[in-house]
This record gives sequence, C-alpha cells and structure tokens, in this order.
Amino acid sequence: MKNKLSNFLLWIMVCTLCSCDSETLPKPRGMLRLSYPSPKYDQAIIDCYYSFEKNSLAKFDKAKNDKECWYNINYPKLKATVYVSYYNINNNLDSLLRDAQNLTQEHYIKADGISQKDFVLPEKKVYGSIFEVTGDAASSCQFYVTDSINHFVSGSVYFKVKPNYDSILPAAKYLRNDIIHFMETVQWR
Repeated sequence: MKNKLSNFLLWIMVCTLCSCDSETLPKPRGMLRLSYPSPKYDQAIIDCYYSFEKNSLAKFDKAKNDKECWYNINYPKLKATVYVSYYNINNNLDSLLRDAQNLTQEHYIKADGISQKDFVLPEKKVYGSIFEVTGDAASSCQFYVTDSINHFVSGSVYFKVKPNYDSILPAAKYLRNDIIHFMETVQWR
C-alpha cells in the first residue's frame, strides 16, 4: 500500500511539473482599429469677418450663445466638436494670446505633454499656433489664428466621451489635420 501511495504522489508531482511549462498571462484589452474616409473640404458658409474650408463630414452650426461669429463644427461619427470663437482686436491682442495659451495650460494637469507648432502665412496675414495635448486631457487640440490687427479666432476640440488618449488617438489625429486645413484656408474679410 505504501508503494502504491508513493507511486501515485510521484505521478502527480511529475504531471504537475510537466504541465506548467509557461506562465499564463491575461490578454491585454483590445481596442478597435478606427479609420476614417479621406476628407473632402468645402467652403463654410458664414456671415462673419472670416471664412474657411471645413470637412464635408462635419456639421456646422452657430454656437448657442449671443456671441457674434462663434460656431461649432460637429463630427457626429467621431463624437467630437470643434468650438470656434471669434474676437475683434481692440488693443487687446496680448490679452487674447495669453488667454488662448492659458486655456491650453489648464489641461496640463491631466496631460502627458503639450506640443506647440507655430503657424505663419504672411501673404494671407494669418499667424497662429496649434497645441496638441497628449494624455487623458479633456481637449486633445487647441488653436488660434489672427491677422494681428483686427481679427482673432480660437478653437478647441472636445470629445463627447471620457478622455482615454489611446482610444481617441485616431480621431484626434484626423481632427488635427482638419484644424490645420482650417488654419491654412482662413481668410479675413
């Protein structure tokens, strides 16, 4: 009996050692691969001091406030909105620039980083900056453009989902390209 018991225990030990050749790891959570159609741009029809081209994928409407020339560019498929604000410059360009940069810095707490790219088109009198915010911040991209004399336009991208940078990255890059196109095509009236 003792011999049978020792053989049985030996057999269990051999099976246990042989069956554990690699460590079992949990599978990482997967994310959907998102792709979007190539953008097609058309002129945004607005009665304002500036004009620009917008992505035909976006819906364009007046902001729900009493501010003149404030608009929302909605992307229903991306669950995102670009909020565009207009200001007349009345010897307050420094203040407007500071406010635009401070708004971006408010996201620094949640951001992993903020990169700034300056934008200059002197032949069209367009000067500005685009700020790309990486990390789980509320706004993934912010920008402003100005002619530095009369007009100042700023904008921010917000998603209608809880910020998760890895999940929104494809949509954030798509919108960043649309904002760059906005900045390249803005014209002052």
